[in-house]
Amino acid sequence: MRSSRKRRRTPPSDWQLPLLTDMGLRPEQQRLFVIIASVLGVLVVAVGLVAVVGSMGSSYLPERAATAAVGGVGTPRPNSFHGWSSPKLFEVVSDRTRDAKPLTDKEVFAGKTLTGENKLTLKLVAHDLGDTCASVLWGPELQALAEAGECTQAARGLYRSGDGRYVAQYTLLNLRDAKAAEAMVNGLKEGYRGGWSVALQSDKAAFLPSGYTQGGGYALGHYVGLVWVGRTDGAEPTAKDDFVSLTLALRGAEKAVYRRVVAITGKPS
Repeated sequence: MRSSRKRRRTPPSDWQLPLLTDMGLRPEQQRLFVIIASVLGVLVVAVGLVAVVGSMGSSYLPERAATAAVGGVGTPRPNSFHGWSSPKLFEVVSDRTRDAKPLTDKEVFAGKTLTGENKLTLKLVAHDLGDTCASVLWGPELQALAEAGECTQAARGLYRSGDGRYVAQYTLLNLRDAKAAEAMVNGLKEGYRGGWSVALQSDKAAFLPSGYTQGGGYALGHYVGLVWVGRTDGAEPTAKDDFVSLTLALRGAEKAVYRRVVAITGKPS
């Protein structure tokens, strides 16, 4: 006896696209095809975006960002830093209007050898003096402080000790006034790892990219002096390494500022 119930028709699949059906693909095959096509579409868009962003980065780089790029991985920088406020002695040069004459190469680098305790000597192996501070400083924050402080000159001297054990660099910056100098030194207390003086290049002395070094910042009226010392082999100091005496010897490069104080006051410091 035949059943009076009618056989239900199988509902059509959601994955029956006319074009793919005409190609002979079953519903499950059509679904797989659409999923694969969607994934490939996302990948193509992603690759395209990467290419566009990459082309933008290679064609445009702001001047400050380009200079700051010097401070990337492997750039020599101090492992520690100490900052010092300007002593009362330098009040007479607290403003550039009272000390308007620009620094000269002969004035700053008159002494080719700096001496310290225990027969320590530092010999000048490279130096420069320019009227653009941005080119000798890296790091956006430090460059911003130099710009705000109207830095007009930067003098750098690279030294090597007579026994070849140490390397040192002194940087002297000519800022607008004592307030700007203090702001830079205070900014470096927290930001010295993200901005510092660019190391001078010489085949006679160099700071190793991964070597241990110490830095210091001194406000000297409207000037800032940056000291930077380390061993030529990049090793950390031992009990035999007196970095305090090394720093004091390097600060002999500040004589140009002391002479200006004497020229204004008429009294030896």
